[in-house]
Amino acid sequence: MADYGSAPNRYHDRRFNIEAIKILPGEYYVTGRPVVIVTVLGSCVSVCLYDRLTHIGGMNHFMLPDHHEGGVLSESARYGAYAMEILINNLIKAGAARNRLEAKVFGAGRVLNGLTHTDVGARNASFAMHYLEDEGIHVKANDLLGIHPRKVYFFPAEGRVLVKKLKTLHNDTIARRELEYESMLEKVKVEGSVDLF
Repeated sequence: MADYGSAPNRYHDRRFNIEAIKILPGEYYVTGRPVVIVTVLGSCVSVCLYDRLTHIGGMNHFMLPDHHEGGVLSESARYGAYAMEILINNLIKAGAARNRLEAKVFGAGRVLNGLTHTDVGARNASFAMHYLEDEGIHVKANDLLGIHPRKVYFFPAEGRVLVKKLKTLHNDTIARRELEYESMLEKVKVEGSVDLF
């Protein structure tokens, strides 16, 4: 089975003694191999989807629910609407069945006081939960909102997730990273396409 994704960051996780794939904002990864997909979330959201029968799963990481211009077909994975479609499409391409997908949703912390969007974390959480409900995808677990960043470990072949709230990490570190990413989003042209089912 082939892996699909935009995450080039791989390393060996000594804690779990397994290959790890780190995803950043605007990235996703889909696999059926025994790996862990890792991300750190502030106001961003990650949706973990998996098919328990085929043991295929994937995770995305998006910062904004949608782009204020254009339709979903012109978006990139940095926006939730596109990030969800590309994740689902690649899960199906890998062999998962849409009607068996289960979700776990994380992030949307209120860590970005300086972000220009009104409570982007709450908007991200609302978008993700409504999107999954509209698509008929059952949400098995979620850890959303609050004030702390999170580190998420997703084991896609098992559908298992570990979440660590980063209470000792200075929230300004995550906030600074997300503000820099938002600034980059405003400057970089949106490219890419997706097939909608």
